[in-house]
Amino acid sequence: MSKSEFHRADERRFLDERGSSGPLAPNGLNPATIMEKAVRERIIDSYFYKEQCFGVNEADIVDRVVEHVDFIGGVYGTVQKPSPFLCLAFKLLQLAPSDDILNEYLQFGGEKFKYLRALALFYIRLTRKDQDVYKTLEPFLEDRRKLRRKARNGTSLTFMDVFVDDLLTKDRVCSTSLWKMRKRDILEDLDIFEPRVSPLGNIEDLLEEEDEAMRNAEEEQNNKGSESEGEVRSRTRSRSRSRTRSRSRTPRSRSMSRSRSYSRSRSPARKRRSRTRSRSRSRTPDDRDGREKMDVDGPE
Repeated sequence: MSKSEFHRADERRFLDERGSSGPLAPNGLNPATIMEKAVRERIIDSYFYKEQCFGVNEADIVDRVVEHVDFIGGVYGTVQKPSPFLCLAFKLLQLAPSDDILNEYLQFGGEKFKYLRALALFYIRLTRKDQDVYKTLEPFLEDRRKLRRKARNGTSLTFMDVFVDDLLTKDRVCSTSLWKMRKRDILEDLDIFEPRVSPLGNIEDLLEEEDEAMRNAEEEQNNKGSESEGEVRSRTRSRSRSRTRSRSRTPRSRSMSRSRSYSRSRSPARKRRSRTRSRSRSRTPDDRDGREKMDVDGPE
C-alpha cells in the first residue's frame, strides 16, 4: 500500500512542509504562508479547528459553514480567538478546491447560504490572479444581504457588497494581509478590462444631478427665507401701528380715570360739609341764648 493511500492524522504537516509538497496557488503564492504565522498558530491550536476541520473535504466544508458559521471575521475578543470563518478559510487553503467547486460555492450554495458565498469570495481573493479576482467578485457587489462581523471591539452589522468592496480595495481583511493587486484603472489602461459601468448609472451624470438638486434646494430655501422675512416685516409693522394707536388712546383714558377718581375722592368731603352746614342751620336762636346763659352763669 502506497503512502498516498494513508491519511496523516497530524495536521501540522501542511505547515511543517511549508507547502513544498503541494502546488502553489494560481497567483503564485504558497498557500501555507499566505496567512501570518501568529494567525496560523492560533488556528492550529484552536478547539474548533481540531474538532471540526480534521479529515474534511470540499463537500464537508458546506456542512461546517451551515452548522457553525454565523458571522465573518478573523480573530475576535480579548483572547483573540480565531473565528470558524477563518479556520475554514485556512482549511480551504490546504484543500485547494478547483474553480468548478468554487463556482458551486458562489452560485448554488451562495444563494441559500450567504456565509458560504462570503467564504468562497475570501478564498478567491487570497489565491487567484487580479484579473480573475475582479471578474469573479464584481458581480457580487449587487448582493445586499446582511452579514454579522466580529472583531476585537465587538460585533457589528455589515453587508455582502461592503465585504466585497473591502476585499477589492483594502489591504487587510479578517485579520489577514491581502496580497497587493493592480488597481482596476491600471488594468483598464492596459486594455485588459473595459471601464466598469455602475448599476446606478454614470458617476459624472449622478454628480451633476446631485449638484443641480443642491442648487434647487438652496434656491427654494432662499425664496422661503425671503417670504418669511416679508411676513415678519408686515407683522412688525402691524404691531407697531397697533401700539401707536393704543398709546394715543391711553392719555385720554388716563385723564378720564383721574377725573373720575378725583371727583369720587372729593364727594365725601362735600357731603360732610353740607351735613355740618345743615346742622348749624337747623339749630334755633333759643338754643344759642341758652348756651350763652350757661357760659355767663358758669364761673360762679
